[in-house]
Amino acid sequence: MELYTLLGILPEKLYFSFTVRSIAKYNNNKHTSGVCSTGKVKPPDRPLSAAEWGKLKESLGNPHRFDIKMISALFTSRAELAIAKSLLTFVATETGTLSYELLLLYLTLCVRGGHDEEVFDVYDIMRGSFSSLETGATSLFIKSFSRTARWREAVDILQEVKKVFTPSSRNYGDLIAAAMLHGDRTTAWAFYDELFEKGLSPHPETWDALFKGARKTKEAEGEEAEAMPWSEHQERLLGILLHMRDNQIYPQSSLAGTIKTWFESLRGQKWRGNWTSATPKGLCRCCESELESIQLTAEEYQQLKDRVMTDIIQGRDIFTKTTPEELERFKAFVQRKPAFDVVVDGLNVANTNKDKSQLSATLLAVVSELDRQGLTVLVLGRKHMLYHTRSWDKHSMRLIQQKAHCFFTENISEDDPFLLYATLHSGNHCRFVSRDLMRDHKACLPDGHTRRLFFKWQRGHQLVVDGQVAADRRVRFQSIPSYDTSVQTSGDSWHIPYDNTGDRTTYEVPQQWLCLTQKH
Repeated sequence: MELYTLLGILPEKLYFSFTVRSIAKYNNNKHTSGVCSTGKVKPPDRPLSAAEWGKLKESLGNPHRFDIKMISALFTSRAELAIAKSLLTFVATETGTLSYELLLLYLTLCVRGGHDEEVFDVYDIMRGSFSSLETGATSLFIKSFSRTARWREAVDILQEVKKVFTPSSRNYGDLIAAAMLHGDRTTAWAFYDELFEKGLSPHPETWDALFKGARKTKEAEGEEAEAMPWSEHQERLLGILLHMRDNQIYPQSSLAGTIKTWFESLRGQKWRGNWTSATPKGLCRCCESELESIQLTAEEYQQLKDRVMTDIIQGRDIFTKTTPEELERFKAFVQRKPAFDVVVDGLNVANTNKDKSQLSATLLAVVSELDRQGLTVLVLGRKHMLYHTRSWDKHSMRLIQQKAHCFFTENISEDDPFLLYATLHSGNHCRFVSRDLMRDHKACLPDGHTRRLFFKWQRGHQLVVDGQVAADRRVRFQSIPSYDTSVQTSGDSWHIPYDNTGDRTTYEVPQQWLCLTQKH
């Protein structure tokens, strides 16, 4: 990156912004400890004059890239911005130039510390010094400008960014939050729609800003020349909840709290929110209404089966990890067999045991439990599992083949399409055993409604081994709830499952709900 001589523009912006006199005033009763500790640069605890920085650099042996190492240390130690500012003054004095890398690190310090006025100065310097800015700098400028009265300049920065590359969802989120904060709902939703058009997903903070900003803009509709009607804005917010429903998204408790506050703030609508849970039979403990069943209707099941067969089993991407011949051989195999009650992802289940010498024993224990229950079982595996090794005992694998139907694919093949085909082909009663979330396959489905059906079917049919498999105890599976854990509404009520823990296993669902009811 070309370095730009800054002496001509620094006097107003930076060079004399931290004078020797102000440094001396700041340093009163301060102590400098700029020394090398364990081979790393240790930053001073106060701003230094140019002469002091020179002595410190010399005492450290005039290390290569001293300025970058020092400002990185200042960032790590969360030092005061004034110290970094004095470092830049020294570098400009010594070399007559400030590199792009150094300014970017200084900018990062400013943005993290909320020094937005200083960011404005850095923006002017960098725009005047360099022909283009990369994503790190533009993202920091968008973030900083978006939280100030100059937020519309961040819109201009974004428009420039779009000429070169796709902005990030964070970039869009910062601008959406800024627009809502300043009462511009139209701009906020325009960027929200554009975010999805770019194939991005909003961060929870973006949804939080839309719901929080809604309460403020209700009082400030006069700020917009052509304000989005409040009724349309309200429908868009409810659309966020429907998006969560279609995509199996569970808001964190903080976002759920913002949603609760928004509902209760709607004038004349008499919404009331309560934190609650569901009974084992699927009743809300607060309003006692019945939550949606986890079971698909016959019509929904057929819709899902048709879409999965078309978009996943016969999709363009499947043959990157299998062959048409292998898939046809499997279909013929399934056609010859009776309908299965359970399909087991053999390799996935075996690896629930961290002891790699017990893979076949783990799979045998799970299959034996299903066989004990009188179920017709299909085990999907890979051919390498049939070769006797430390992990795969031949005797155990022979017992598995006696207790279950087995199909072993090539070692490079992917199991999921086979598992989905066999389970769906066997009927709505058939379940499958796996910890796999199959996110890639959900993404292949064409619309939100079909994805929601897939989520629902998966939650109602996926069996997961509960705990570790041990030789001295019976294998147990996590229970499948009778109700659907997804955002749901009946018009005058909403039930929103939310996360209140950071350690929920990915294939589990939240246990806590926000119940919103409307009084009449």
